[in-house]
Amino acid sequence: MNRKLKDENTDRLFEAILMLETVEECYDFFEDLGTISEIKAFAQRFAVAGMLTEKKTYKEIHEATGASEATISRVSRALNYGADGYRLVLDRLTQKEL
Repeated sequence: MNRKLKDENTDRLFEAILMLETVEECYDFFEDLGTISEIKAFAQRFAVAGMLTEKKTYKEIHEATGASEATISRVSRALNYGADGYRLVLDRLTQKEL
């Protein structure tokens, strides 16, 4: 966990997110919280993470998501050297889908 990120306000935000029960509630909350561009950027990064774990090439990922090489590289670094947040959620989604 990044100590620069952790504070009381961020804890409260994450606790609020954990209280959301449906995808529709998530849409409502995040639409109020951020801009459409911000939400789309998070969704794009998450899609990139999934495709990288599937061993897709940067070209395939760019063509499917429109993500820049810089964004793909940033997500790749997070997958390889980050806090394993992407992997945790992607693994859980995979288990849910089985």
